[in-house]
Amino acid sequence: MTNNNISRYLRQTIFPGIGLEGQQKLLAARVVVVGCGATGTNIANHLARAGVGHLTVIDRDFIELNNLQRQLLFDEQDLAENLPKAAAAERKLRAINSEIEVRGIVSDVNAENVESLIAGATVVLDGTDNFETRYILNDACIKHNIPWIYTGAVATYGMSQTIIPGQTACLRCLFNEVPPPGTTATCDTAGVVGPVVAAIASVSATEAIKLIVGHGDLNQGIIHFDLWYNTFEQFEGNGPRPDCPACQQRNFEFLKQEKGGQIANLCGRNAVQLRVSGAGKLPLAEMADRLAAVSKITARNDYLLRFIVDGYEITLFADARAIIKGTEDERVARGLYAKYIGS
Repeated sequence: MTNNNISRYLRQTIFPGIGLEGQQKLLAARVVVVGCGATGTNIANHLARAGVGHLTVIDRDFIELNNLQRQLLFDEQDLAENLPKAAAAERKLRAINSEIEVRGIVSDVNAENVESLIAGATVVLDGTDNFETRYILNDACIKHNIPWIYTGAVATYGMSQTIIPGQTACLRCLFNEVPPPGTTATCDTAGVVGPVVAAIASVSATEAIKLIVGHGDLNQGIIHFDLWYNTFEQFEGNGPRPDCPACQQRNFEFLKQEKGGQIANLCGRNAVQLRVSGAGKLPLAEMADRLAAVSKITARNDYLLRFIVDGYEITLFADARAIIKGTEDERVARGLYAKYIGS
């Protein structure tokens, strides 16, 4: 450690649970935060300030005005620049701590790329907003023996679960199947109070720090609290479920999902995300020139191209993904993609 390191992290190194040895472990750690929205930005903020030496944040989406209420790494300037969340987060985290390595990846985490994205991670943290991605993460982390931490926040309550392969219950031990659409509350249907997000993200970030430094009592079950009604519960875990298909039978069915692309409705957004596998990096500048003749270009930078055509708003990313606003009909989305971008 340098003198500058010692000065920066003094307040946490004098805490016996971390100390200089723990700080060195933090500086050597590789942490991946999947999802850079409400919980993800709060988690990444804590870990960057704590001195996690290699921090990767991954997100598929771009910043919208309603994000600023609870997603702490973003501001109005990021919104004006039409930045993807991962790009804006990388810039902000570098400004917070220039001594660590920060990488922002604008990508959709899926069965096709998850294993390469988390390779070599010390711990993976969930900052996502959907259970499908969480089950993919669960499979990948169990398969590669990487601890990961589930985090959820909606309305006024938050939940956190620390999952250590071979020691604790995994996500499928507790919830064998992905909850059917519409059966769980979301921020778009139930709302969310900003401080609740910060509170549960702080729990999960602290769990990550404890895992890395090797000290402290880790959460062995699920932590659940409701800040509006001041309730706090900790459900003790009973260890892995003997018949769990993931951590016991090692049947990683969520990693075996059909490759070659994916289409999904984005909850509460009246929008569809369409991902095309194997398309390579798109030449956004060239596409903007071509599309200018048939559409209204509303945003263009190194990360995305946004245009309005036929009454729909289409945001096209360099990795060939598109978010099509104005429809929840997958056939309409595919048709628009094929017509204006190519199949």
